[in-house]
Amino acid sequence: MSREGIKEFGENRRDRRVNTGKFEHDLRESQTTKDLNFKQRQAEREGGVMAVAVRNVVTVPPTTTIMGAARTMVGYGYRRLPVADAGTKRIKGICTAIDIINFLGGGDKRKIIDRVYDGNMIVAINGPVTEIMESEVVTIGDGASLEEAVKAMIDRSVGGLPIIDDEGVIVGIITERDIVRLMGDMVSGRKVRDMMSARVTTAPPDMTIGAAAKTMISSGFRRLPVVADSYVCGIITATDIMRYLGNGEAFRKLVTGHVDEALSVPIGSIMKGEIVTIGPDQDIGETARIMRQNRIGSLPVIRDNELVGIITERDILVSMKGAVR
Repeated sequence: MSREGIKEFGENRRDRRVNTGKFEHDLRESQTTKDLNFKQRQAEREGGVMAVAVRNVVTVPPTTTIMGAARTMVGYGYRRLPVADAGTKRIKGICTAIDIINFLGGGDKRKIIDRVYDGNMIVAINGPVTEIMESEVVTIGDGASLEEAVKAMIDRSVGGLPIIDDEGVIVGIITERDIVRLMGDMVSGRKVRDMMSARVTTAPPDMTIGAAAKTMISSGFRRLPVVADSYVCGIITATDIMRYLGNGEAFRKLVTGHVDEALSVPIGSIMKGEIVTIGPDQDIGETARIMRQNRIGSLPVIRDNELVGIITERDILVSMKGAVR
């Protein structure tokens, strides 16, 4: 993509509005902040990372509760949330959907509830997000190129990079999805079969939410295709689980100590049943366009009605290495 094309894409990306209609409560509870001075932080290299990045960054301070952070992510539709000092905006950490489900029942971070809070879930979910966030954050400078951003995400196995200025102040964020969108109007010459993962970890619809969360944590996958009788009937993501645990009856069960009940519900009840698939011979550029159009991060690969693989934003990102400047 040309420098002019990248700049135009970035301008369109920054004009996209988030749905903030649900957020008056969460903005109060979690002290969510948005950098409204982003126009004053223009990057010197408009063809670089800042041309594509989201500059109007949603952050929360370190004092935000774990549940406040989860609700902020769910409401904005984010998979990751930078934690920054409320005054200086210097980044302190990052919390992801995987961190949330790890803490609420999927993995080692669940031990924090017993070790720090004597097993009291109500107190634990109102503990600071610093208990579960990643404090060693992979960041990138605001003068970096897109190529450097792609390389950093691949080499460090992260799905997003907070962008900081020379003083360590967060001025933007760029994710796999932002970069993948660049390929939506391109013909790459590479096929899905060249980049997909042929070995797919799947789940049956009667698998419990707790078991699915543990599978995600142990495998490092954010999503699992749901398969019944060799038919892909849905997909479950870490964000789906986080959304489920943070709302309604499941949330009431959490705060009253009935965690196992909340986690014993089958994933078939919360999975996305209407899924978009793709064939192995499709071009990677077309794959990126379908992901962008449907606002999704992965596509099950189907051949002759059989699941033969899965392709994700990460796979497309790897295919782009060296293709952007």
